[in-house]
Amino acid sequence: MRRNALFVLLLLLLFVLPLIVLVLYSVSDAWRYPDLVPARLSARAWEFVRDQWRPIAGSLANSLLYSALTVLVTFAFCVLPAGAFARESFPHKTILEAVLLAPALVPSITFAMGIHYLFILVRLTDTLPGVVLVLSLFSYPYMLRALTAGFQAYGEEYDVCAQNLGAGLWMRLVRIDLPLLLPAIVSGGTVVFLVSFSEYFLVFVIGGGAVASYTGYLFPYLRSSDRPLASILTLLFLCLPILLFAVIDGTVNRIYRKRGMI
Repeated sequence: MRRNALFVLLLLLLFVLPLIVLVLYSVSDAWRYPDLVPARLSARAWEFVRDQWRPIAGSLANSLLYSALTVLVTFAFCVLPAGAFARESFPHKTILEAVLLAPALVPSITFAMGIHYLFILVRLTDTLPGVVLVLSLFSYPYMLRALTAGFQAYGEEYDVCAQNLGAGLWMRLVRIDLPLLLPAIVSGGTVVFLVSFSEYFLVFVIGGGAVASYTGYLFPYLRSSDRPLASILTLLFLCLPILLFAVIDGTVNRIYRKRGMI
């Protein structure tokens, strides 16, 4: 019991202490080594956010938009291949799965440099669809792996029964697979969303500055010496996904309770 309490305390320290530092930086006017707390407090960073809330909110909304669209596109790409990998046996299956999961192992800068030229040829650079597509190509392995594990978790007996009763592929997918895959969809979608929302380089290269993003708004402040502004913008960057995932978790729990599954 004591070991568990110590472990939880260690996790809290690791996650909470950096947040405390960010909060202190956001209200500081001067905080220099070796001071444990800021020597002077200031609301300048908070006033900046208040005055610049329109561009900040616009970049956040755009990042949420292309991240959510990326989740939808990766799901559409992966749901049928995941079912095949989970339930079918065919030659070179392991090699093909390894090739499809390879983008998760490639650095984004390498991936971007190779695909940028192709996107120029098809005129997808500097467009929102181009950003969504490149993020989908980069992050779909996370969705593919989650959905494959989801299909494997509940087997194919439900689909076989529905097929014997005359249900077609679309009806089985909508009425059986999607409800049972909901935990896997949430799991894979969460990772895809976080990868897309926090990605800077791919959005910068393919979007070319024409597609607004919160990482593009935040990055110059991270490189500057203005730590109060960088800190408060980083806190906003952290809070929005947490709020979104809390809403998703509550929604999924309500759906399960309504269906009597928990």
